Amino acid sequence: MEAVIAVFALLFVLLFGLGAYATVKAVGAAKRGVDRGITQARRTVEDHTLRAKSFAQPGAAGELAQLRLKLRTSMRATQDALHAAVAEDESLKESVGLFERLSAHGQELDDELKRLESEPDRAALTERLPGLRERTERITHSADSLRWAARDRARRFADDDLDSLSAQIDLESGALRHWTAPEPQATSSEQPSSSTQSASTRQQASPSQSASTRQQASPSQSAPPPWPEAPAAGAATAGQTWPDTAQSSSAQEPVRPAITPPAARPTYPWQKKPRPESTT
Repeated sequence: MEAVIAVFALLFVLLFGLGAYATVKAVGAAKRGVDRGITQARRTVEDHTLRAKSFAQPGAAGELAQLRLKLRTSMRATQDALHAAVAEDESLKESVGLFERLSAHGQELDDELKRLESEPDRAALTERLPGLRERTERITHSADSLRWAARDRARRFADDDLDSLSAQIDLESGALRHWTAPEPQATSSEQPSSSTQSASTRQQASPSQSASTRQQASPSQSAPPPWPEAPAAGAATAGQTWPDTAQSSSAQEPVRPAITPPAARPTYPWQKKPRPESTT
């Protein structure tokens, strides 16, 4: 019984701990979201205020507002571009580190410009404006350079990917149109066909020529025997005689009998003597 109670107590503690951890995480995420929203709203309000001051206030105060607005816009755009690109390209981590160092100088300059907005000595403020303008230009130029370099890198990768994709599509299109052939290949295919036709013509001509040659030579080699001469008027009883041919020579040969006469078969001592047939 005590073991069951201990197991239930342990489960209760685990569930309570998990619930507390989830609650803390949820509260932290909600707080971060609220802080992010408040920061974004404050930034938007400050940007609109600076834009209004740059148009409404003349002189050094309006120029300070313009410098702050230019600095904040450039730094924010570069930060968003680098953070969006580093998720796809790990080689931009070094650029993000450089921008963080640049952001420290930009934040310091923004704080100084913000303090100078409430400066009552307008003459001293006018004297410091050229240096502040130069610092702002240097920081914004560096931020813009990082931002455009990251964008150019992403665009170059996209162009390379598009070129490779176009080449693959061209190959696939050519493979799909396999029944069409380029013109140079067609002309080259015509040449072998013409040579094939000439070869076949020569082959057809050579058998005909050889056949005609054999026909011309065969009469001289195997000519038929001439007809016999007509008998004279006084030899009425004599018949026509043919010239000697191979058939006459074969006829003079002795005629072999069609059936060979039986010959006595040899007897051997190990053979048994044949028994005489009995008539009884």
